[in-house]
Amino acid sequence: MQISGTTHLHGPHGINPPHSAHRSQPSQASPHTVGADRVDISPAAEAAIQAAESGVVRLDLVNRIRSQIADGTYETSAKLDIALDRLLDEIG
Repeated sequence: MQISGTTHLHGPHGINPPHSAHRSQPSQASPHTVGADRVDISPAAEAAIQAAESGVVRLDLVNRIRSQIADGTYETSAKLDIALDRLLDEIG
């Protein structure tokens, strides 16, 4: 469907070909889109992917942490200090 403003809508089209886009000029790639796309996966993300694909889940650890979170004993000042230090190392 091609929309050209609020007063110029095309009617319904059949689902059978041919379908073509009507362009007044051939499109040219802008300098920002030339080249291949690239994805960089961090080592932490790679480890998470491997852990998820391996199917090995330490249920004892998961259940222990879940119960600590439910009890309100999971977050300690020592754990928060470690997390803050790691965050500052990462951004600093």
